[in-house]
Amino acid sequence: MDEEFWPMIQDILDHPVFQKLRELPHHGPDNSVYDHSLATARRAYRLGRGLHMGREELKSLTRAALLHDFFGYDWHDGWYKEMVSRYRGVRRVKHMHAFLHGQIAAERAKLYFNLTPEQCAAIASHMFPLSTSLPRGRQAWLLTLADKMVASREMSVTAGRSMYGLWRRLFAYS
Repeated sequence: MDEEFWPMIQDILDHPVFQKLRELPHHGPDNSVYDHSLATARRAYRLGRGLHMGREELKSLTRAALLHDFFGYDWHDGWYKEMVSRYRGVRRVKHMHAFLHGQIAAERAKLYFNLTPEQCAAIASHMFPLSTSLPRGRQAWLLTLADKMVASREMSVTAGRSMYGLWRRLFAYS
């Protein structure tokens, strides 16, 4: 990784509240929100470098990518499922994690870190087309793309492991 990458994000990585993301599972049992966020920041950084972004815009994109899932809760927990179950129909769908967490992450990240409106908008819209806002600007689109690339890889690994485990159980006694 380019030696300019780590100084852009080190203050966030060292922050005790960001460190708590290590405890939150994400796309599979071997992946935390911290791991996913760091992988997304790396991917966004590489995409930005490939497009020859200037240093400040690249730093802004990389920091937003690192904070894109800074929602701070385990959406697999019972309390979250109970909260969503209070709603019915379309209101229930709108309260599901995939639809809400971008905005929550943007608001929470803004409390802890000095973010620009463009960074907050990129974080809030990263779940497009599920988010309520359309990504606007290069940073928002690159963050959305980086997240989709990383999440697709993580989910594929998780699905592959599950299928391998199922295959082994099915054919263990053959």
